[in-house]
Amino acid sequence: MKIDDNFYMKLAIDEAWKYQLLTYPNPAVACVVVKNGEILSIEAHKEAGMPHAEVNALKAAYIKKHPNDLLKTKSNAFDIHEYLIKNHNGFFEDCEVYVTLEPCNHVGKTPACANLLKKLNPKRVIIAHEDINKEASGGIETLKAANIEVSLACMKKEANDLLYPFIKWTQGTFVFYKMAQTLNGSIDGQVSGNQAKAYVHSLRDKIDLMLIGGNTVRTDNPTLDARFIAGRAPNVMIYSKNKLFDKSIPLFHVPNREVIISDDLFKLLDYKFVMVEGVYNLMEILKERIDYIVLLVSPKIRKGLNALNEIDMDFEIVHENFIGEEKIVYLRRKN
Repeated sequence: MKIDDNFYMKLAIDEAWKYQLLTYPNPAVACVVVKNGEILSIEAHKEAGMPHAEVNALKAAYIKKHPNDLLKTKSNAFDIHEYLIKNHNGFFEDCEVYVTLEPCNHVGKTPACANLLKKLNPKRVIIAHEDINKEASGGIETLKAANIEVSLACMKKEANDLLYPFIKWTQGTFVFYKMAQTLNGSIDGQVSGNQAKAYVHSLRDKIDLMLIGGNTVRTDNPTLDARFIAGRAPNVMIYSKNKLFDKSIPLFHVPNREVIISDDLFKLLDYKFVMVEGVYNLMEILKERIDYIVLLVSPKIRKGLNALNEIDMDFEIVHENFIGEEKIVYLRRKN
């Protein structure tokens, strides 16, 4: 393995994490194309049915060196495949392609990435993790059969962390808990800014079911839709032993939505991708069923419910990193 492989793969893994959970039912995947040591592109798969990471990265890499090429007008995965195969003129033969997941080997909503790479004939393809989906796997064999050098298991542990939600929802049910708080733990009122709200609404647009506690529904009178992105409002399960609710609460009036009121958590197993919105009371009830916590931390200190003090301060996050298992966050005080 070349010494630079981890560097380039880390770029790909970081890019894929930007789209984690948003590609459901597909996995989050990203790709980096390097030509003679120059990074030409860092791209990800962004939404199910849209071009895969390899296609986005190969297209971006080609356009970087051919900025006025007709390829810029192509957005459909099949069109991009066809155009690159006909017009690559050996451009990728001195390239190395880093991808977080084995290139798919089957034709579905998009064509096979392994076949595209076979035709473009890059110098080397570096893969972090083999595909667990038997229908899509086989890309490694396709590349090797075309005499393309393949390196496998570069940063495999990090790639497996990235792949974990996909593994869970393909084998059963994946449950993640979304929670927003300030730096000092306040969960009162409007904690998140507009970009974070749009992200949460993007998640709501993808999930099979949203679970929320009955007390939150009665207290907050929520809508729980995806209006920030003009998306699909998810079906809702209200966890409550008391089945009586004021039906004027907005969430009951969202079109094309099913609302279930139940205290039977086994109902979650009827769904593959479940998002829970709530705070600590519901988390305690669900602690044996939660696969992920998605914690949105607003860079503020505020007094309020669950807050650890009465201070009000605003910050800007300037950098974050890990020290062992702990995260270190650098915040600059806003004036």
